[in-house]
Amino acid sequence: MFSDPQFWVAVAFVAFIALVFNPIRKILTTNLDSQIKDIKDKIEEAENLKNETQVALSKIKKRQNEVQIEIQGIKKEAENKITKIEENTETKLKDQIEKRKVLAETKIDQMTRDANNVIQSYISSTAISATIKIIKQKLNNKEKQKLIDKSIKELESALKN
Repeated sequence: MFSDPQFWVAVAFVAFIALVFNPIRKILTTNLDSQIKDIKDKIEEAENLKNETQVALSKIKKRQNEVQIEIQGIKKEAENKITKIEENTETKLKDQIEKRKVLAETKIDQMTRDANNVIQSYISSTAISATIKIIKQKLNNKEKQKLIDKSIKELESALKN
């Protein structure tokens, strides 16, 4: 057995494998350990990113809720302003309508007075003309003088009072 060259080849092969296996095992272990470390670092980095993303997502959701509340507040404020504007406009419109109504009534009253004055003036001038015409036709000079004297006396008594 010790003289058999195959035995020594086998022993040399086993010794070679034993000598080469230990450094190769160390190299493989080191490579595997570094790869495991890299994978752990990447997993840790992914978890950190996940946590950061969750924090950012929660901030975004919080901000979204705040924005929704702000939008509702702005909407309510706008509705209140619209209601106030509508009320003010309605009040102003009613006031304008009332003022125009009063103005129209005043104009109608003035036009009625003016028309009555024109009618009275026309009636008076027509009556005076008719009276003068009748007096000229029916009265003689003596009766005219009596009528003038009577009018003068009535005028004097009216002026005295």
